[in-house]
Amino acid sequence: MRRHRRVRAKVRGTGERPRLAVFRSNRYLWLQLIDDAAGRTIAAASEKELGKEKKGGRIATAEKLGGLIATRAAECAVTLAVFDRGPYRYQGLVRAVAEGARKGGLKF
Repeated sequence: MRRHRRVRAKVRGTGERPRLAVFRSNRYLWLQLIDDAAGRTIAAASEKELGKEKKGGRIATAEKLGGLIATRAAECAVTLAVFDRGPYRYQGLVRAVAEGARKGGLKF
């Protein structure tokens, strides 16, 4: 909880540069682009949406999910974002999401 508060104190999303929030559970991974100034979600993606495309393990799936959120961000005319890893360390799934979003064209 301390790590989460520390990260969130430094990360704020705006309309031009929304916050890419990562939430992971034991089963799924969720991503949201959030405009904190307006208090609304611009775009979202979930591991549930991939369905049959989930091949190659969780790391590969997380990278595909990062690419999916990047394409949805491009549809909303968002090219810059702030990466909010939440209470999770920047390794494994969280890192794969960031790399997938960067490959998709989203800049942090």
